[in-house]
Amino acid sequence: MKGIVKFFLGVLIGIFISGMAVVGFGFFAFNSREMRMLLLDFARNLSVASGDGGSEESVSTTTGAAINWEEVMAKSGQIYTAIDSYYLNEIDNEKIQDGMYKGLVDSLGDQYTVYYNEEEYKEFALSSSGTYYGIGVVVSQDPSTGVITVVRTFTKGSGYEEGMQAGDIIYKVEGESIEGQELSKVVTKIKGEEGTYVNVTVLRGGKEIEFRLERRKLEIDTVEYRIEEEDGKKIGYIAVSQFDEVTSAQFRTALDALEKDGMEGLVIDLRDNPGGLLDVTCDMLDRMLPKGVIVYTLDKNGKKVVEESTDKEKFSKPVAILVNGNSASASEVFSGAMRDYDAATLIGTKTFGKGIVQSIVPLGDGSAIKVTVSKYYTPDGIDIHGTGIEPDIVEELDEKAKEDGKVERSEDNQLDKAIEVVLDKIK
Repeated sequence: MKGIVKFFLGVLIGIFISGMAVVGFGFFAFNSREMRMLLLDFARNLSVASGDGGSEESVSTTTGAAINWEEVMAKSGQIYTAIDSYYLNEIDNEKIQDGMYKGLVDSLGDQYTVYYNEEEYKEFALSSSGTYYGIGVVVSQDPSTGVITVVRTFTKGSGYEEGMQAGDIIYKVEGESIEGQELSKVVTKIKGEEGTYVNVTVLRGGKEIEFRLERRKLEIDTVEYRIEEEDGKKIGYIAVSQFDEVTSAQFRTALDALEKDGMEGLVIDLRDNPGGLLDVTCDMLDRMLPKGVIVYTLDKNGKKVVEESTDKEKFSKPVAILVNGNSASASEVFSGAMRDYDAATLIGTKTFGKGIVQSIVPLGDGSAIKVTVSKYYTPDGIDIHGTGIEPDIVEELDEKAKEDGKVERSEDNQLDKAIEVVLDKIK
């Protein structure tokens, strides 16, 4: 992981939804020389992206005839000439150039592999800091339908204040449909400068609801905790909304505080947690598990990278972990490792099933691609990609528990079940 930033599914609409603010490019015309230079630059960057001149250890997995770059340049020139000659509306040449690069990456058919231009990359690189400039909403994208759904709102954000709810489907941004667009691109459109506003339309119960939302600086508390008293026992409760840079420290603080309060068992709530940073997740697992393998990854060349916990710390009290269909990536790493060590009982519904890892590959000109580079496995060697993790105890959330997009504590049957399981272990 050194030197490479690793990200997982799940984008927080803060500097995470990140609005890499939409940039307006001016119109200008290429002359023939400029067009040739653009295409040469296009081909040169494609060569970098496709791995030409890369490591000798890399195993090629390409199929079909080799790409003829001269043919690519010639045909691209023909297409551009036709557009320039006949297209009715204004042409934005910088967007055309970006579109060439994006088209190459999009052709892979992998929603997690994305091209970022310079501005987008700068904003994306900030997305895991725990400080956000946006509307304070976590969203997730269904890989089969492309539908983007709100899974959590933060009380400090304008989304929460204006009435956005978990379950709302993001439908339009600034009046334009976002159907078919990749999650990070929608995030880009929503996030922007502090103090500015964005219009977001959602679908709820088949009806369109439009929100005018202020973009704010938000320092998100990714960990919430409290003591639940049941049958004279003190059960700690920690909810982790996602795995940001700040999360590990917040998690350790929560554990220490609950220990001082006399915690006898623990419930960790990872429901609707879309993931985050792998190193943060591993650090949290190091706090919970004995020495051993936490997770390992395999890349296209069969190279295995193992992450291990140390023997410095271990949590020995009974633990239950709450999961659901929106618990993805890093949440699944955490849940899978805890279960493989028999350190926790998983309760809820089957997890999302994202068992692949992305890395950022800078292209040397300020742009970059986020590319799927490996698959991860739980300590017992379980591959959960596309299948998810089936909990030890399946407990569907009672629909009556949902009110205004939230689950009221007094009606949270999944949490009740988790507390019951922890109490049985204590007794």
